[in-house]
Formats: sequence, structure tokens, C-alpha cells
Amino acid sequence: MAALLSFLAGSLLVAVVFVILAHQSKSVFTDETPAIAVSTPLLVANVAASQGLFGLVILGLAWYTEIPAATLGLSMELSLSVATGVGVVVGLVFYALNEIASAVGRRRGLTAAEELREALAPESVGGWLVLLIVVLPIVASFEELLFRGALIGVATAGLDLSPWLLAVFSSTLFALGHGAQGRLGIVVTGLLGLGLAAVFIVTGSLWVVIVAHYVVNVCEFVVHEGLEVGC
Repeated sequence: MAALLSFLAGSLLVAVVFVILAHQSKSVFTDETPAIAVSTPLLVANVAASQGLFGLVILGLAWYTEIPAATLGLSMELSLSVATGVGVVVGLVFYALNEIASAVGRRRGLTAAEELREALAPESVGGWLVLLIVVLPIVASFEELLFRGALIGVATAGLDLSPWLLAVFSSTLFALGHGAQGRLGIVVTGLLGLGLAAVFIVTGSLWVVIVAHYVVNVCEFVVHEGLEVGC
């Protein structure tokens, strides 16, 4: 039990740091404060490095505390091809629902901050390849490992708590960790987190939600930013 509590405490600490950093990054892109000149390559590298490091910390904690891979959703009860296919379908459905929720939120006066996504959007073929093949997979993998695998899977297996209650808790942190996207972004991300949590609880597969999360992020960038390749 001590090892489990140590892992959960470490995971929760990572989540809190993630939320704090997200809050700080929000000020960089608001109109009320002077913009800090950060190049897109540097910003992309920072996102990949920070979230990659956080992911390694979670995996290191899991190894050190001997957390079973199955509790993180890493057991392959579904074949890789089936899990990938399910993840792609879920991701496309969730992206469509995100767009609907965003449209409804805007009609009700909620605003979304899109400066961070715009700042991350590359202007070259190479930049898009790095974003789509390296950065977004790292982002999806870390966030699902933390918010679904650790804070739902491991907590459910080790504590006498409902996975659905944990889903609400982890999704709230997940939403707050995307504070740079504005109030509308927080609401929509929170709903997405609940949806991904439900899929994780039902399938028990971390890979399914990683793929789904990745598909949502890819659609967000491609549809809203477009592949505007510089000459």
C-alpha cells in the first residue's frame, strides 16, 4: 500500500505542476500582458521536452513502486490493430463532439483562446512532420498515462473508490491543465476528458485513449490551422 500511495502522490504532484505551468503559459498569450517573443520551433521543443519528461517521471515512478502494467491499462487484452481502430473511431467522434460543444459555448458567450495553438502551428513541411509524428504523440501519451492510466487505473485498482468518481476528479485536473485555451477551452477539454475516461474504464486500454487523444489533437491542428507550408 505504501508503494501505491507513493506512486499516486507522485502522479498527483506531476498533475499539479502541469496545471501550474499551464496557468503560467496562459499569461504569455493573453492580450492583457505583453507578448513574449517565442519562436514556434522553440515552443514546440519545449512542449515535447516538458511533457516527455513528465511522462518519463510517471513511468519511472511506476517501475520503482512496482505498479502492475495492467493497472495503467498497458496490458494488451485487445489486439494492437483493434485497439488502434477503436481509438481512431473514438477520436473522430470526440473531435466532432468537441466542435459541436465549442459552437454551443460560443453562442452562450464563452470565449476560447487560440493563441497557443496558433503559436504551435508550423510553417513548413518539416515542422508539420515533427508536430504530427513526434510532438502530438508525446502529448497524447503523457496526458493519457497521467490522467487516465495513473489517476484512474492505478487509483481504482489500489483504492476502494469508484472509477467514475476518479474520472470526474482527473478530468477536472485535465481541464485545468488546458487553461491557456480560455474558459471555453477548459469546458470542452473537461468534457473530452470525461469521454476519454469513460472509454478507458470500459475498454481498460490505455492505447485506445492515447490514439483517440492523438486523433483529436491532429484534427484540431489540421482543421483550424491548416497545412500552410511556407515556400
